[in-house]
Amino acid sequence: MQETRIAFTLNGQPRLLPAGTSPTRTLLDWLREEARLTGTKEGCAEGDCGACTVVLEEGSRRRPINACLATLGQMHGLCIRTVEGLNAGRPHPVAEALAAADGTQCGFCTPGIVMAAWAWTREGGDPHEALAGNLCRCTGYRPILAAMSAMRDDGATAPPAAPHQSSRFTAAGQVFYLPASLAEAVALKRAHPEAWLLAGGTDLGLRFSEGREVPGCVIALSRVAELRGIARDAAGLRIGAAEPFETLLAACRTDPDFAPLAPYLARLGSRQIRAMGSLGGNLGTASPIGDALPILLALDAEVETSARRLPVAELLIDYRRTALGPDEIIAAIRLPRPAPGALLAAEKLSRRYDQDISAVSMVACLDFAEGVVARARIAFGGMAATARRARRVEAALTGRPLTREAARTAAALLSEEFTPLTDWRGSASWRLAAAGGLIERLWLRHAHPELPAEVMEVSA
Repeated sequence: MQETRIAFTLNGQPRLLPAGTSPTRTLLDWLREEARLTGTKEGCAEGDCGACTVVLEEGSRRRPINACLATLGQMHGLCIRTVEGLNAGRPHPVAEALAAADGTQCGFCTPGIVMAAWAWTREGGDPHEALAGNLCRCTGYRPILAAMSAMRDDGATAPPAAPHQSSRFTAAGQVFYLPASLAEAVALKRAHPEAWLLAGGTDLGLRFSEGREVPGCVIALSRVAELRGIARDAAGLRIGAAEPFETLLAACRTDPDFAPLAPYLARLGSRQIRAMGSLGGNLGTASPIGDALPILLALDAEVETSARRLPVAELLIDYRRTALGPDEIIAAIRLPRPAPGALLAAEKLSRRYDQDISAVSMVACLDFAEGVVARARIAFGGMAATARRARRVEAALTGRPLTREAARTAAALLSEEFTPLTDWRGSASWRLAAAGGLIERLWLRHAHPELPAEVMEVSA
């Protein structure tokens, strides 16, 4: 594998970093300390506040990301735009619209909001969703959203990305691999069993940004061709392990069978997180509050690794532990379609509606035959050391009509199979009560499909 120096395009200009630059240094630190582009701010170093938002450009696409979670090694070969890169001798129209609508006050969060809004003018969609990854601590969001309504796409495009070639970067005590093929990645993992596997880095990246850890060896998987793409057929979706969540969300929005998952996936982090985070990364970290895991369990998803194929339920074995072998890499996930007429529901409870980690999540898929539940699959996150099916609840619902009484009876069994912990997101008793409420909401979705799933304030 070729050893080279990290290179990318920054604000339209090629940048070749000095030999020995740490490939796990965050893009945010490098921008502020080396490039002296201090418009990009550090607010949380966790990917929560959006003050560090920059945009990845590829042709006509604009993908906002959190610079605090992105490593320099991951940026190799990409085109990056910061807030300074929008100015061409005068303020950009996006910034002018924000100022005209009084959408800025202290200004700390403003550069990140400008970049998120600039990406939105091209990518479109709900402006509330586009702004969900940016926290404003003093102004409020109404004038910002008013400003966004006046913004227009400036028509600027970037060159298409060049084909990726396998690369290796070295620094003092570090080696960072960016393979192009699954065979290369597996060979590297076999040769370096201690290496960190880095997908999008929206979880693992915290160890770089907050923990300031400097791993000796990293294998980054985002450019492995076999781990990208989503294929759709009559059986369901085959999702490349390194394909960003934004692509999965788009696939669900355009597929009636999976459309009920779209509102849930739209709350998986923010646009910045979904542009980098991946299903394979969510599965590989095996967090009990990984938002995607209840989906996979409730739909009996299967994992394709570099060596075998197995159910997701067999891959997840304990808190942040999987059954992967030392040189085994998650390649793809197969998500089966629900049966015709099935009730597919995905629920998430968190302290904030947008851009927050789950306290309790639930995904359920109920099949019906002649008015009764013929099969029930219900999976929870945040209720145990790993995401898990609620087998007793499923059994209690099966073979009978789905009524409010049946839902309440089944919900009462949650305490027999889950012993949730108490933390700052919620007490154990609250989690059990909240999970029970989500079971009862299944009945409400079934009995009154005309009602909105969420009650949200809608402004005129």
